[in-house]
Amino acid sequence: MMFYTVILRESSGYWVSLCLENGLVGQGETPEQAIDKLKEAIESFLEVYRSEDNVYSSPIHIDELHEFLTIEDPESSETYELRKVYA
Repeated sequence: MMFYTVILRESSGYWVSLCLENGLVGQGETPEQAIDKLKEAIESFLEVYRSEDNVYSSPIHIDELHEFLTIEDPESSETYELRKVYA
């Protein structure tokens, strides 16, 4: 079992989870749903990554992280969480 570092952000009434190790995202109505969707995306990605030769994976670049954290959403307050997720 591996763990991943995840940033959660509330945006337009939904929660978005971003994995720092690979840049994958998940979305849900609650933080838990967003994390569950992210876990599904990670599992799907790992299946392809293991079976294909030309699949690239890398940690998210600091510029992309900055963009994720600074997207303006006038309808919601700025809410962020940082978690470790096991998948």
